[in-house]
Amino acid sequence: MSQFVINMLFVGASFALYIGIAIWARAGSTKEFYVAGGGVHPVTNGMATAADWMSAASFISMAGLIAAGGYANSTFLMGWTGGYVLLAMLLAPYLRKFGKFTVPDFIGDRFYSRGARLTAVICLVIISVTYVIGQMAGAGVAFSRFLEVSNSTGIWIAAAVVFAYAVFGGMKGITYTQVAQYVVLIVAYTIPAIFISLQLTGNPIPPLGLFGDHVESGVPLLQKLDEVVRDLGFAAYTADIDNKLNMVLFTMSLMIGTAGLPHVIIRFFTVPKVSDARWSAGWTLIFIALLYLTAPAVASMARLNLVTTIYPEGASAPALSYDERPQWVKNWEQTGLIKWEDKNGDGRIQMYNDAAPAFTATAQERGWSGNELTVNNDILVLANPEIANLPGWVVGLIAAGAIAAALSTAAGLLLAISSAISHDLIKTLINPKISEKGEMRAARISMACAILLATYLGLNPPGFAAQVVALAFGIAAATLFPVLMMGIFSKRMNDKGAICGMVAGLVITLLYIFTYLGWFFVPGTNMLPNTPDQWFMGISPASFGTVGALINFAVAYGVSMVTAEPPQEIQDLVESVRTPKGAGAALSH
Repeated sequence: MSQFVINMLFVGASFALYIGIAIWARAGSTKEFYVAGGGVHPVTNGMATAADWMSAASFISMAGLIAAGGYANSTFLMGWTGGYVLLAMLLAPYLRKFGKFTVPDFIGDRFYSRGARLTAVICLVIISVTYVIGQMAGAGVAFSRFLEVSNSTGIWIAAAVVFAYAVFGGMKGITYTQVAQYVVLIVAYTIPAIFISLQLTGNPIPPLGLFGDHVESGVPLLQKLDEVVRDLGFAAYTADIDNKLNMVLFTMSLMIGTAGLPHVIIRFFTVPKVSDARWSAGWTLIFIALLYLTAPAVASMARLNLVTTIYPEGASAPALSYDERPQWVKNWEQTGLIKWEDKNGDGRIQMYNDAAPAFTATAQERGWSGNELTVNNDILVLANPEIANLPGWVVGLIAAGAIAAALSTAAGLLLAISSAISHDLIKTLINPKISEKGEMRAARISMACAILLATYLGLNPPGFAAQVVALAFGIAAATLFPVLMMGIFSKRMNDKGAICGMVAGLVITLLYIFTYLGWFFVPGTNMLPNTPDQWFMGISPASFGTVGALINFAVAYGVSMVTAEPPQEIQDLVESVRTPKGAGAALSH
């Protein structure tokens, strides 16, 4: 049986499962569409939230970025994990106590303002669309290889599948679909990791294998990895970084951005009680940890496997002949995500850091004329089973897992967009008399439009999946996190402060991002090159969310101090929300 047939069996079976669940759990009311009826069990909700959370960025791209950058890119792991703890401790129970469907619902009622609700809707849509671009890009990478289609065709296929189960099932269908997707993605992630850990270290537990000895050389795995990448002009894999400010700001941006993500927050409205929201958060952390503890090992082993494939006898010996390249390289070359250019005409694949001046003399001695192999970071996890010569069924399994990761988060994001537009914009601000049937229709139409927009933008993403997602976290950090925190913990914060803070954080952060990545992410429209020497004070666009959040807090506080206090009933409401017990069911209107 060919690898393509195996891939089709795994992916096709998972698609049939997702769509079957969506039909079984089809939403029949707005409450089922938005919050799955408000009766999801905490363990079920924890598993669904974990799938919602562990997107293509976590499954596909995070390990790829850590593999490429080593310790320097561990900020993704630290920021996302720490952020979820922040969300579980500081926001989830209090927002559940408030008992609304959506984040704009909370902001609109807490700040007694249609303007605040509208501003929150705008921020939510921008965050979610930016985030879903990364998911569609990740889905395109997975589909392009495993279904042997072009990257753009893969993105359109992903859009069709999401449309089938998200538009009709709503939160109810998405919740139970995401439970299935979590099972698929965690099994798909851990089984190849166990195989590869056994191959390289003899230890079946990847996190322990990471700190074990390399079987072939007998030295610690990380020491071996440091040696092979230094021999090619790269910095040591475990090396520290110079720009500590950017590292701290980036980690903080991911953390507070996590706590402001609308598609994750909305999941805590699906459980019956406030205590269930806390238990859901705890279970989610457990389910997330299963993947996040494995990711650094997967990244390190993928990098070592890649380098030793190209240089089987070491960097000082001749590199692999292009004609002898393994089948997995040929497979990924067809997608355009691996490219080779024979710059010195020797027919061999030279892969090294040609941007390091200190390595130039060594490269010239070896007869190298520049790096010849370009590997997209997003493919390393997906290619890992092939690189390690694992069985075909393992490759098919990771194909299904990668696609599940991208689709599960995309569905959650699209639901957040549709509920914000249909419930918070149309139902609350434009046409309060709209029928429940009309609101459901508006939700589905808005979700379909969001899918089309995200698909179009995903065809030309402004970076790798995890990098695009990091931008969404930065925007969430600069806009929604401060207003949620102040809405819960400051009785003095009023509507004018909330609106001015959100607008200031959004505008300044977007201007900074667009300056380096192009206006609305359109290639070629950036005003400055996106390089560290051009960043203001060395702060990358993905790290600027922390600065935007500080500006948001400062503007909101300043405006609130010079304007009238909130009404007494709002202050009493804030006092009530701070005691996270005794919450009733989620309110529809």
